[in-house]
Amino acid sequence: MLRFAYTESMCNPAMYPELAPAAERHGFDTYLVPDSICYPRHSDAKYPYTASGDRDFLDGCPFIDPLIQIAAMGAVTERIEFLTFVIKAPVRNPVLLAKQATSTAVMTNNRLLLGIGLSPWPEDYQVCNQPWKRRGARLDEMIEIMRGLDSGAYFGYEGEFYQLPEIKLCPVPSQQTPILVGGHSDAALRRAARLSDGWVHAGAGGRDDTLELEKIIKRLHELRREYSVEERPFRIFALSALAYTPEGLSRLESMGVTDVGVAFRDPYAGADTQPLSEKLALMQQYAEGVMKPWLATAS
Repeated sequence: MLRFAYTESMCNPAMYPELAPAAERHGFDTYLVPDSICYPRHSDAKYPYTASGDRDFLDGCPFIDPLIQIAAMGAVTERIEFLTFVIKAPVRNPVLLAKQATSTAVMTNNRLLLGIGLSPWPEDYQVCNQPWKRRGARLDEMIEIMRGLDSGAYFGYEGEFYQLPEIKLCPVPSQQTPILVGGHSDAALRRAARLSDGWVHAGAGGRDDTLELEKIIKRLHELRREYSVEERPFRIFALSALAYTPEGLSRLESMGVTDVGVAFRDPYAGADTQPLSEKLALMQQYAEGVMKPWLATAS
């Protein structure tokens, strides 16, 4: 059965301690939390998830570090999970990221879903003193390191990019933190199928990409069979225009989507001017008018 994920970001950070409990009360399963480190004054890079490649809409948008934001929201909730959507992992150190993730998972009582991917912005790598080249191969090693350190046992690593003496982190969560991979390239899909617990859809910047999403999910199933991991649990988070009607939800479920993300504001349209009262009202309208009736029928 579909699970429901609420997303509201790039808004006034003071709203998060009210939005997260409201999403939990209305029956949402997950809260999606994006990541952005900085915005460069000058850049020729294009944003891959808008039709024009423009990213001016992000200039001045307030981004809280996702794991700090999740820890704050976790303190005022009890049940709802939190998915980083997605952390730009290769611009970070894998041991420090593992420490931050395990700490967040402990403080939220195993409610962290660690979504990770590649940043499309060369400036992120430059300002964090990380190489742009071979970032995908580094991410593969990072996943192995974070898995090992999440166990709480002594763990050492000898890879092409990272070498660690045997170390252990304390505390670690009582359950393994799920790692999900974002990205639409075939390399990203292979990484998700081979190494992770799920795939995260980046959305389509207001476009209807139903056919593209259908092709990606089919490809993920092919790759999971290729790597002989098709029996392993695997979550697929998708943002889609289909999520706002019962018919659309049924189609997403039939496509293989396990978790559907919903938003009630287009962040690509510019700065947030929507008051908290409107955000809460729209959340409630969806929960009562679409989500709960559909779940009642589906069950």
